[in-house]
Amino acid sequence: MQRSEQAVNADTRKAPESFDHALADQVARELRKAVQGEVHFDDGTRALYATDGSLYRHVPIGVVFPRTSEDVRRAVAICYRHQVPVLSRGAGTSLAGQTCNVAVILDFSRHLDQLISLDPQTRLARVQPGCVLDHLRSRAEEHHLTFGPDPSTHTHNTLGGMLGNNSCGVHSVMAGRTADNVRSLRVLTYDGAEFRVGPTSEQELDDIIAEGGRRGEIYAGLKRLRDRYAALVREGYPDIPRRVSGYNLDELLEDKGFNVARALVGSEGTCVVILEAELELVPSPQSRCVVMLGYPDVYTSCDHITDILSFGPVGLEGMDHLLIREMRNKHMHPQARSMLPDGNSWLLVEFGGDTEQEATDKAHALMRDLGAADSAPTMALFVGEAEQEEIWNTRDASLGATSRSPALGDTFPGWEDAAVAPENVGAYLRDFRQLMHRFGYEASLYGHFGNGCIHCRINFSLANESEKAKWRAFMEEAAELVVHYGGSLSGEHGDGQVRAELLPRMYGPELMDAMREFKTLWDPQGKMNPGKLVDPYSMTASLRFGPGMAAPRTDTYFAYTDDDNSFFRATNRCVGIGNCRRKSGGVMCPSFRATDEEQHSTRGRSRLLFEMMQGRELAEQWRSQPVREALDLCLACKGCKEDCPVGVDMATLKAEFMAHHYKGRLRPRAAYAMGLIWTWSRIAVHVPRLANFMLHAPLIGPLAKWVGGIAQQREMPHFAPVDFRSWFAAREVRNAGLPSVLLWPDTFNNYFYPRTLQAAVRVLEAAGYQVVLPPRPLCCGRPLYAEGMLDRARRQLADILDSLNRLIDQGVPLVGLEPSCVATFRDELPQLFPGDERARYLQTSTWLLGEFLERSGYQPPRLDRSVMVHTHCHQHASTDRDADAALLRRMQADFQMLDAGCCGMAGSFGYDAEKYEVSMRIAGQQVVPAVRGKGEHTLVMTNGFSCREQVAHTTGEHTYHLAEIIDMALQTGAPTLEVLASTGQQAASERR
Repeated sequence: MQRSEQAVNADTRKAPESFDHALADQVARELRKAVQGEVHFDDGTRALYATDGSLYRHVPIGVVFPRTSEDVRRAVAICYRHQVPVLSRGAGTSLAGQTCNVAVILDFSRHLDQLISLDPQTRLARVQPGCVLDHLRSRAEEHHLTFGPDPSTHTHNTLGGMLGNNSCGVHSVMAGRTADNVRSLRVLTYDGAEFRVGPTSEQELDDIIAEGGRRGEIYAGLKRLRDRYAALVREGYPDIPRRVSGYNLDELLEDKGFNVARALVGSEGTCVVILEAELELVPSPQSRCVVMLGYPDVYTSCDHITDILSFGPVGLEGMDHLLIREMRNKHMHPQARSMLPDGNSWLLVEFGGDTEQEATDKAHALMRDLGAADSAPTMALFVGEAEQEEIWNTRDASLGATSRSPALGDTFPGWEDAAVAPENVGAYLRDFRQLMHRFGYEASLYGHFGNGCIHCRINFSLANESEKAKWRAFMEEAAELVVHYGGSLSGEHGDGQVRAELLPRMYGPELMDAMREFKTLWDPQGKMNPGKLVDPYSMTASLRFGPGMAAPRTDTYFAYTDDDNSFFRATNRCVGIGNCRRKSGGVMCPSFRATDEEQHSTRGRSRLLFEMMQGRELAEQWRSQPVREALDLCLACKGCKEDCPVGVDMATLKAEFMAHHYKGRLRPRAAYAMGLIWTWSRIAVHVPRLANFMLHAPLIGPLAKWVGGIAQQREMPHFAPVDFRSWFAAREVRNAGLPSVLLWPDTFNNYFYPRTLQAAVRVLEAAGYQVVLPPRPLCCGRPLYAEGMLDRARRQLADILDSLNRLIDQGVPLVGLEPSCVATFRDELPQLFPGDERARYLQTSTWLLGEFLERSGYQPPRLDRSVMVHTHCHQHASTDRDADAALLRRMQADFQMLDAGCCGMAGSFGYDAEKYEVSMRIAGQQVVPAVRGKGEHTLVMTNGFSCREQVAHTTGEHTYHLAEIIDMALQTGAPTLEVLASTGQQAASERR
């Protein structure tokens, strides 16, 4: 039913801008006495939880991390006694503003995160609200089952959050919305009533009402509401797969089984607190394949959706040419883009079956049918797991590709989630794009086309009152348009604050009255996540980026050239999606994985830095203690630079903050002990025996560690009797007249592991190069950055630029063995010297050994050994991490590339006595178990000095650098004659 003729504005109310701090203190005191979990009402925690993935900012009263259901009961009771609002929260990734509010937040993700039971026979699972979706899915897959809805945040989003939003995801084509997969819920009301809800027969309904009490009162009210509004609900609720907006009043209808649990799904915490959920599982196809279809434009592709659905896909996603253009502009997933069939819009169609044959038979049937039609799309079928994973990157890259767009500028959520019937998608998108253009807006269009749900991030501005009014007008017209097509304002992200006041345009005043009655039955006081869904705060209230938001400029060490030369914009890269909260896969974020604390995630640190620069909750700015505490446990691993979809580089932000924070002040002792390692090493090289005695003697060694703030448990590395530069200077010149390569003698390998550099010399010479060294000892200053010693680091880099002038002019490439040093030349150097062409040269002409050998076409000898490879975090973030694998493949080695995250050492981090425990916790999660589980004769390869030290410390295993692995093959393999791709010259590949 169209509502445009009776569109009305919601009765919006002013969002609270503050709270009674004296009352907050009283509530905090009572909570700390009553609950076992942590209670944080400090400014730092409030700043952390002031926003989610949306446009909004509401500073909470405080945050409680309940350990038990009894904690939840007691916390809600205290809030009820003081009439303080309550907000349930999981991973905090919501895009509509429903997980930030001026309330006491109950964060279920830290402790109440268990999968209570899973019964494969009944296909039912019981979970606590903080249970992460992928935890449930991985356990269910053991029985070839899954929980059907799977949002893009499945690695870290909580099931409580999915219940709050009525989430869907890629495979809702197969399984429907979260509401469609819920059997029952155990809920707690604001006034303390607790009971289980689910489908209810008419007899059961009468019995519950007859029992009386708070439960009977609520059910009686729900029955009256159903009977009064049933006809209007049937007429006014869009019959589409992704109707997510509003309360699920249709679930109370008699033909739906008066399902109170499903009616509460999608209520965004505005009615009850969910204590436990019973969820229905569905069979998981064990074999899958993907058909990519190319069309001339996105509208034409959408016109074929219903035809494709008739072939029974388990997923049907779409994306337009602008998304691929944005990926190209950002150099994202070139391999995946090259696999796309010709076209300007694409549909990704996934089929599933018990066997590969069953899945591919469905795919071939679709392809035959489409191929026989006029204007057939271009097609490509992907069957192998690796190629399927690669092609999915084109769709999964949407957030990273469309945020901070080179072509469109900053983009935002707000109208990112509308849904219509699948048969109407093409027509709707034609009109929607015209609407955007009329307002001067643009966006890439992508999403769950098979269910009619369209995602986009639009390049609107909220910088001033005029732009804000323009955006509001656009939102109102966009709502009218989707209603015209019989659609829903939200197709999976919920209404929250951004769309709630538009709901009357979709439902009309009478159904809005019904929704208001529904909330009041559960929450008469209106204290459960107020201002969301019904009686909402204005969509233009409490904006993070609204008029009057300060964008302070400050003098910084780094240039932040990718952020308009603004530290503030760099802190504001984070879009709140929370990938840094995942517990496995990639590197980001090791400190969160060790602590489960938001402040120790990349997102949490970004939030604190944003608040610090705003000077509201965190008024001390560079001297802020909450920010320092959060950044103190940042390992500066750079995992976020690669794994964060928007490329937050927290290592750089930490270095900047620490430089300002400690300006004119003493740092912790460990900062000087390890940060100045190059200085100490240049002294120790003259008396290595004495230095080793001082570090390892029974009495003096522990004292030296205490003075330096080093963990007593750590075995300090031994200075080599002869450093590498001395060894090289005593050696004859080799390969004179062949192309030169500058081998970087980093501090760690030069003074502690010279054998690694010696092996690299032999390998490079075997590859046909003349190895040269810098004219004098130099250090890139890598250990200085995490400590914020940027003045000293800049001096050392300036010294490098001056010392390497001649070699730079000659175009000699630089090869490094230590990934951290290579990362310094690629990342920090150009940001500290943004206008220096020498810095630019080193940025683009510095290579990790594996990269250099791979791009030169070097063919190493065969290696008949098994190798387990752990990738250094900086290698993961700043280099071509596939190069080592390519070389090992050429060597015909039997190798395994670990996906084990950070080892926990991270340069000086793991040596620091105050961080030792966290370092070991990180190591024990994946790296140590993997190394201990390897075969007896398997070699462990890792290129980073810190990784090698951590593996040795935790497992006693000897580790090898890639240079040593190739050198080993050179010693055991037959000499060969190689043709150098870069020069066409020949060189004997024999050990010198």
